[in-house]
Amino acid sequence: MSSPNPPKRTFRSVFWQPPRAHGDVIVDRTVSYLELLYDLVYVVVIGRASFALARNVTWRGAGEFVVVFTMIWMAWFNGTVYQDLHGRGDGRSRFFVFLQMLILALLAVFTANAAGTSGRAFAITYTVFLAVLTWLWYSVRRLDSPEYAAVAKPYLAGMIASVVVIGASAALPTEPRVVVWAVFGLSWIVGGIVLQLRMDPSLSGFIAQASLIERFDLFVIIVLGEVVVGVVTGLSAAPHDAAAITTGLLGLMIGFGFWWTYFDFVGRRPFRNDGPGRAGWLVGHLPIAMAITASGAAMVSLIEHASAGRAPAPTAWLLSGAVAVGLLSLIVIIDALAERRTWATVYDPLRVALVAAAGAALLVGWLRPLPWLLVTGLVLILVVVWLIAVFRWLRLDDPDLALPGSG
Repeated sequence: MSSPNPPKRTFRSVFWQPPRAHGDVIVDRTVSYLELLYDLVYVVVIGRASFALARNVTWRGAGEFVVVFTMIWMAWFNGTVYQDLHGRGDGRSRFFVFLQMLILALLAVFTANAAGTSGRAFAITYTVFLAVLTWLWYSVRRLDSPEYAAVAKPYLAGMIASVVVIGASAALPTEPRVVVWAVFGLSWIVGGIVLQLRMDPSLSGFIAQASLIERFDLFVIIVLGEVVVGVVTGLSAAPHDAAAITTGLLGLMIGFGFWWTYFDFVGRRPFRNDGPGRAGWLVGHLPIAMAITASGAAMVSLIEHASAGRAPAPTAWLLSGAVAVGLLSLIVIIDALAERRTWATVYDPLRVALVAAAGAALLVGWLRPLPWLLVTGLVLILVVVWLIAVFRWLRLDDPDLALPGSG
């Protein structure tokens, strides 16, 4: 029986609601259009980081790229997980998502030279972004029940420490600043793993897996776009001869190979909802996203030298190393999947194949053949790994249950 005097709905109660507390899970939650728009801003930020690597293909440039990309990924991870766990469709959630996008657009301006002349501006802008997210996590902490304090308090403490550390780095010279950023990224990775491993098992069900998996899959698609951008950028600047066009189109197939291996091996698949499962699945996505982006940056230099007798050493190592890191990252994610043991007859030999393929990729990079031959060798390595998995799936009693997209 309805109440004779139902509570009055006000504009504030509908438009500006508090965030969802930990444990308030929307099981069948789907990714919203606002979240898709949010991810598109990272296309620009990541593109600027890739641009910086493409114009400085050196060991130093690669190291700086790893540091800056890790910071970008951490920013995306924090914003994504917050919205997935605590966001709503109300005006408050929309306001803070758009606020983050405004800050990220400014961050993109300073990203290409973040490890150089724009480092101070990048640090200040990144600190503002962290401060907004820290406030959002604090607003959740005030609503949490006591059992979630073991997770919420350390995480909030880490956010506050991050604001202080990155803010202070703005006052440092360039090289020490980059070192501080590297320590920041490593601390978050290690801290995240420890937090997941120490989490109370009774709290393991507060993540809506389907929507979170979709967001991570979409991020992989975003970085795959950098392979396309790298090929187009390289072909636009190089002479339009047969060598450049052949190298570019073959290079594009490396992006296709990454897509096939990721989405057929681990994409759209649930992870184990325990500490090691969550930690491995989350952490494994950072190096594979970084590797795909780096391969796109390498394409610019490789196409530029398409007519050379051998691929330039820095470019060959960058591209082959990116493929190797991407393949090895898949092992980490595979080991975190809920169906890892169910499909052991597929995944056990696949793990061996991925290790061998990573070694083969590095061998191709060390040999430094003609640019088009270098790319061809890496594409064939990706194809062989995929074929090994497919043949193992076909040997199952019911391969349709294991093949992606069948469920």
